[in-house]
Amino acid sequence: MSCFGCVPSGRKEAKRSKIEDSARIRPNPRLSAESSSASSRGGRSSVSNGKKKESGTGGRKSGTAQCFNFRDMAIASRNFRDLIGEGGFGKVYKGRLDSGEVVAIKQLNRDGLQGNQEFIVEVLMLSLLHHSNLVNLLGYCAEGDQRLLVYEYMQMGSLEDHLFDLQPDQEPLGWNTRIKIAIGAARGLEYLHDKADPPVIYRDLKSANILLDKDFNPKLSDFGLAKLGPVGDNTHVSTRVMGTYGYCAPEYAMSGKLTLKSDIYSFGVVMLELISGRKAIDSSRKAGEQNLIAWARPFFRDRRKFSHLADPLLQGCYPVRCLHHAIAVTAMCLQEQPNFRPIMGDVVAALEYLASQPYTSETNSGKRSPPSTKQAVGTFSRDSSRKGSSL
Repeated sequence: MSCFGCVPSGRKEAKRSKIEDSARIRPNPRLSAESSSASSRGGRSSVSNGKKKESGTGGRKSGTAQCFNFRDMAIASRNFRDLIGEGGFGKVYKGRLDSGEVVAIKQLNRDGLQGNQEFIVEVLMLSLLHHSNLVNLLGYCAEGDQRLLVYEYMQMGSLEDHLFDLQPDQEPLGWNTRIKIAIGAARGLEYLHDKADPPVIYRDLKSANILLDKDFNPKLSDFGLAKLGPVGDNTHVSTRVMGTYGYCAPEYAMSGKLTLKSDIYSFGVVMLELISGRKAIDSSRKAGEQNLIAWARPFFRDRRKFSHLADPLLQGCYPVRCLHHAIAVTAMCLQEQPNFRPIMGDVVAALEYLASQPYTSETNSGKRSPPSTKQAVGTFSRDSSRKGSSL
């Protein structure tokens, strides 16, 4: 069954490419020792999973990440001068390798919230998982107490740079671009949940971790908190609560029980940010509007008020029908009960339908009223509840 009543039957199956050679993630306890040893020799080595690249993902041509020494990194970044970002892991600098390739170099903050364990997890995950909507890890440095990661350079920065606190001369994202970004992020999550073997729970999906290339194609980044999902008869993974306030699923925040549906909730938060242009948590807003989800929930119950959720910077330039359907998808992802949330494959199918109905200047010129979203939400809920019952 398709996610919406108006989505042609079988659309999802046609769009989702089957990956026959899914990467099997296995811990590598030698990584830390090997990388330190290689770095101390001043040379470069490779970490490879020995697997063939996934077909149909558009990812890297090989499953290797180079091991750089610290001197390489200092030269590439001009002694860490060009700061382009900062997060829980540490600071990110722009650099250029000997080959001329422009890269982003992330340096671990030794006093930060994330440590060596998260560094190892990120190297392992991005060495084994390859998809066009996952950031490309080019290499790493583990020399002495230095921990650095080298990524492809994403020219447009993060999604949050284009949604919040825009500069006066900065163009807001248009509707079609927002849907494009949502689809790319959803495809990345679908790969982690449905194609990776065992499945991977991202655990830190937020607008700051969605990076954009020059054409606004999105890639998920920062995999230090990622966890292998439940397998066999297990329904969840029990773990210490980590992530970002405002994006964490309520059941995970309260119990520490992590499932694939925890990522679905976080995706719903990002979708709501894309639709509304508001931050998940914004203490600068008046009481009652600081928590985005709490502010938005009353509007979910009345489609006549859906337009109040749209970002004012869009200036009404969006297809009304697609806005209604996008909000329906968002509301389902934000269901309090995890089993009522859709699976990622259904979300991808729904967003692909929205992308097939792009906004043009003539989009809203007709007088036909948008269809009821209640039916779409009901169909989405029944389909997702049935498919998600195994988690």
